[in-house]
Amino acid sequence: MRPFVPYFSSPHLLTIAGNFWPRAIDEARFPTRKTIHATEPGTRVLVEENRPAGEPLGEVVLHHGLEGSSRSGYMISLAQCLLEAGFAVHRVNMRSCGGTEHLTDTLYHSGLTQDVRAILTSLRQAGRGPRFLVGFSLGGNVTLKLAGESGEGFRDLASAVCAVSTPMDLHACVRRLGARENWIYEQRFVRSLRERYRRRHLGDPARFPIAGLEGVRTVFDFDNLFTAKAFGFGDAPNYYATQSAHRFLAGISLPALLVHAKDDPMIPYDIYETEAVRQNQWIQIVRSEHGGHLGFIARNRPRFWLDPLIRDWILQIRNNHPVGTV
Repeated sequence: MRPFVPYFSSPHLLTIAGNFWPRAIDEARFPTRKTIHATEPGTRVLVEENRPAGEPLGEVVLHHGLEGSSRSGYMISLAQCLLEAGFAVHRVNMRSCGGTEHLTDTLYHSGLTQDVRAILTSLRQAGRGPRFLVGFSLGGNVTLKLAGESGEGFRDLASAVCAVSTPMDLHACVRRLGARENWIYEQRFVRSLRERYRRRHLGDPARFPIAGLEGVRTVFDFDNLFTAKAFGFGDAPNYYATQSAHRFLAGISLPALLVHAKDDPMIPYDIYETEAVRQNQWIQIVRSEHGGHLGFIARNRPRFWLDPLIRDWILQIRNNHPVGTV
């Protein structure tokens, strides 16, 4: 594994660079095809699919983070890397993300596993495989929760999963996000969440009541007033307690790669140092000293250090090589 030498020493600069660094898919070689998956009554999900020429080595499903989309930079660069290696890639938009509010009657949340399960099931039924699932940040929590809650049965849907910069303990991470040094990140999330909810309200005022929205100042506020109530969790603490992936890690029974930077400003590192992580032999962790939150921008090329790391790990699983310490 190539050591990560960061482009910036500051985790905040890495986090910001990771969000804004330009990336692209070579559409001439790998044109994007939009597909719609009906995942449950009243909900359809938009997936952007790219395929290599010829028979692919496998199918990789990518799941974005909070207020991201199929066009998030980390999704784009990993897709290009995997396509060049011969994999087909499916970039999932969570419910109402990527301009898809019209496709669903609901919001999304950090533990909503039904949609990804339905997409993997559809790929299996179509005879497409082997299948791999990669989640980023909130999408990583969904990925690990799905693998854990499904137990050994998940092997029918996927060969391996990977989660990057994942808030496995949602309440601990929301508290960290509220720290003074993270103000710029939290306010960006809050503005986006409020704007999205306001659009939902305009389309269906009865289903999406707006009372209290103007007073939302934190992600906790939004989850407590809107997310938790929309999905029947009651309040934010119960939502976090029931939907955090760390509760489900013991159930993971297929190769699972976790990638995390120790200087991630949004996620306390100690959530990766628990017995639940250490005791599961299927879980491997790549711990980087630097990287911020989804900010693995390297000083040297290849610039996107994360992408070949994940690609090589997936290739290793796909080719049935023994998996050792990464």
